[in-house]
Amino acid sequence: MNRTAKTLLVLALVTVVGMAFRVSWNALRDVARAIGADGTAATLYPFVVDGLMALALVAALVLTDDARRFALRVLAAYTLASLVLNYVHGLLPELHTASVDWTRLANWDPANWALVLLATSLPVGSIYFGSDLVAKVLHHRPAANPISSESTQTVVNRSTSDLEEPAIERPVPVPVLEAAPVELVDPIEVRPAVAVAAEHPPVRRATGRVPVAARSARPVRTPEELLAEARSITEAWPVEDLTGERIRKALRTSPAKARVLREALKAERANDAAAAGVPA
Repeated sequence: MNRTAKTLLVLALVTVVGMAFRVSWNALRDVARAIGADGTAATLYPFVVDGLMALALVAALVLTDDARRFALRVLAAYTLASLVLNYVHGLLPELHTASVDWTRLANWDPANWALVLLATSLPVGSIYFGSDLVAKVLHHRPAANPISSESTQTVVNRSTSDLEEPAIERPVPVPVLEAAPVELVDPIEVRPAVAVAAEHPPVRRATGRVPVAARSARPVRTPEELLAEARSITEAWPVEDLTGERIRKALRTSPAKARVLREALKAERANDAAAAGVPA
């Protein structure tokens, strides 16, 4: 239904309710005069009864739970009271004349007393019930998201066994590829790592001064022996190759001794060249 149709429907409803109120207003005004109300009070009396019915209907649409049920009870009670008074107005023709200021609502005394009590108590009830309904509407706080809160409360109240079990990830089957036939070879004997470690213990680095027993058995060469060995090794070397580093590596000696041997060899080469008359 579009907005125009809704607007027309609401206007039609207001028109029908207004006409119905006018009909009920005539009966309730005459009843008010019959129970002793003056002209102004009789004119306002229909608003007290039918007006509270409209207020209770609006409150029932706004309120919830117990407050809504209370508003519906008030609506039902005042609707029934208005119906009874309109019915009495139809049964008593003398109430239809404007000249009547005081009359009975029923010929039977108990019924008359009950009807007079009903008609006179409706204004007092409107004050009480109307104030209560207005207070309930003003203090009403609608839930922000009733569906979400209800679902949360339902999950909390459920036992652990009622909760859904977590989904278990199942392994995805992996396709098995046919492997090419492998040619068997003779097995290689694998020796245990413990045995290998036992046969070849790790070499520990020497720290500090090496004891005499652990030193090499190679004898220490004298300077004359080193010089003789250097002459034989460097005999074919040119003078340019007589460097301390190369002599040290060839003889496996210390840098200091290699430098002494270098100077001695160069001096011998210079002496030999001078004796032969060849410039060094």
